[in-house]
Amino acid sequence: MLMRTDPFRELDRLTQHLLDNGSRTRPVAMPMDAYREGDQFLVHFDLPGVDPDSVDLDVERNVLTVRAERKGPAVPDSELVVAERPRGVYSRQLFLGDNLDTEHIDAVYDAGVLTLRIPIAERARPRKIAITRGETSPKEISA
Repeated sequence: MLMRTDPFRELDRLTQHLLDNGSRTRPVAMPMDAYREGDQFLVHFDLPGVDPDSVDLDVERNVLTVRAERKGPAVPDSELVVAERPRGVYSRQLFLGDNLDTEHIDAVYDAGVLTLRIPIAERARPRKIAITRGETSPKEISA
């Protein structure tokens, strides 16, 4: 199971919105959807305009860190007139439960969306337990 990691995210978003002076150089948080589908968790991160080579995924213990960079225009001798698109380094951490298999995470970046498939660990999957029948007649107890 995934655990929510950033209880102050909305407060940070509101503060950033109130203090924004129109020069969006500090990137906003990476929007994310996460859900369970069968024996795996899927996590989608919106990273529009990010070069796939700048995306970096790390897992240390049960913490998954996603980092990506969106660069601004690299046109020399140009004058930036409007800068509304966020740029800079994005970073987000997820705390993964012990029931997830962090050794077999699959990541795909397509059309500005990073999709992670995290399998549920074999030991955490539901399983049937066989029941054996005991003897139907009581044993004699000798004194």
